[in-house]
Amino acid sequence: MTCSKLFSGDLPELINEIIEYFHDDFKTLHSCILVNRLWCRLAIPLLWKDPFSILTENYNFIEIYLHYLKDDDEKKLNEYIIRNDLFSSNTLFNYPSFIQHLDTCKINYAINKWITTFETSKTETPNSGYFIQNTKKLLLSQTPNFTKLIHRLLFQIFIENEVILNSFEIMLFNSTGFEYFDEILQLILQNPKFIYNIKNFKIDLDKETDSVTRFSNFLYSNCESISSLYFQFSSDDSDPDSDLDENDDIHPVTEKCLSLSQIIQSQKNLKKILIGYNFPLHHSLLSLKNPYCSNTLNTIIFYYVDFNNITVLTEVFNQLNVLESIHIIYCFSLDSKFIQQIINITKSFKLKSLFLNEIDDDDLLEPLIQKSGNYLENFGIVNNESGPLLQQLLQLIIKYCNKIKYLGRIRFSNENTHLIINLIENISQNLSYLTIDAFCLSYLENNLNDSIKISSIILQNLGQILPFKLEYLHLILNSIDENDLKIFLKNFQNTFVKKLLIKHKKNDDKCKSIYSYMEEFIMKKKRVKYFAFTETYFGVINDFFTCEDKVKKYESYDIQVLNYRDSFISNIYDFINEID
Repeated sequence: MTCSKLFSGDLPELINEIIEYFHDDFKTLHSCILVNRLWCRLAIPLLWKDPFSILTENYNFIEIYLHYLKDDDEKKLNEYIIRNDLFSSNTLFNYPSFIQHLDTCKINYAINKWITTFETSKTETPNSGYFIQNTKKLLLSQTPNFTKLIHRLLFQIFIENEVILNSFEIMLFNSTGFEYFDEILQLILQNPKFIYNIKNFKIDLDKETDSVTRFSNFLYSNCESISSLYFQFSSDDSDPDSDLDENDDIHPVTEKCLSLSQIIQSQKNLKKILIGYNFPLHHSLLSLKNPYCSNTLNTIIFYYVDFNNITVLTEVFNQLNVLESIHIIYCFSLDSKFIQQIINITKSFKLKSLFLNEIDDDDLLEPLIQKSGNYLENFGIVNNESGPLLQQLLQLIIKYCNKIKYLGRIRFSNENTHLIINLIENISQNLSYLTIDAFCLSYLENNLNDSIKISSIILQNLGQILPFKLEYLHLILNSIDENDLKIFLKNFQNTFVKKLLIKHKKNDDKCKSIYSYMEEFIMKKKRVKYFAFTETYFGVINDFFTCEDKVKKYESYDIQVLNYRDSFISNIYDFINEID
């Protein structure tokens, strides 16, 4: 009875909660729109809240947006394209009104992909179900101006449909991106309501221009609702290899230019902030002492920043009353001055993430790890020679940190492999995300042999120490031995992994493919929900995702096969942003 009521629509609130649960599962959402009108009405807004971020080969949703153009703007398009019924005669929903997230980089990518599909015939849009019959031609010489026009028209459509924008990401890394941003800037400046309710704002750029400064000043004057704020400056204007044109109107990265302090101080409910790369750190930190941040800010992420000559850490952290989470990701100058400031903080220093590029002095890190050990949940280290310092650091982690949930890449060696295995066993009660990369970066013969040996040790020992459930397991192994793999898979049967990724690097043609073992121990036992597997041999990549018949077989066991390249955690700060 309850089931029949659910499908008939007698329990709309319950249905809405169910469909909201699948907000990022686009395949399921597409199925939902086919159930009935109510399910369609609830699923469509989720599919259209951020279509630019959906991985697809079909970008015809842009044409659906262009349906909402006014007559004068349609005429402007006619100057660039020859079309036959480019715009559908009617639409079922007001699709532009559903947009919640905009990312300038992804919009640029989608528009360019859409333009490359000109010369199409009959196509079905991915989210609405109706067909568009069109023939489109565009002169290549007109493409840059046409692309700029589409940028402006899309933002104009969103503004005219009074969207309630939740997230806005400005990512500008080349002159073309800045040109497109200039194209939409005036529209935004004339319509402050467009950014008035933004909750998440991110700006990531490689140079400072007048237009960026104007927008920054506009933002802090017209928006005080931001709860998550990301600032990254991924380049240095003083770089002698910079490709900036000498005529570009570039400013140095200063607090005044980017209005960083003003933006921080204007927000009444700022909960999370990320400061990355070359943004001015000293004044940014001091701006966190304002009355709002003191009682609202609970998360700080430092990403590739340099703490050299930063002396206000103790002063700032003692003023933040509700701070619950600190993340240090591949930062520099974690020296004695930095450590002493952390020791002098009278409040708990809740270091939740520590990812290191290298270890300069293990003795300096011990006070930091000892002070934060009870809070540390995410840890990894890359680009470090596997020597005594790394072994000492691993011993410190084993001693003080037993609540780690995410264990990232750690450089393996013959000396520390068993230490890493001991660490995994020590934290297994909390471990949810694990990456193991046994492949040495050097191609010297002795390192290759070490990598093969390490892969063997891992497979022989890992299965029996894994917890009963993992969210994510990523294994990168070298020349897998069949017997070692059998041992791992047999012991692995006690663990359920939501997402399992395996990359196998074969080094000679005698090394057998391990596809057959996957079917017996992973597919039939149903120990994973999402699975990705790839094998490489001298640069040739064989991704399991491309084997359609095998993929269908896995799906019959309710296991979804993923494209390996698109499935592993590549950006740590994106991962932290999702889980924190």
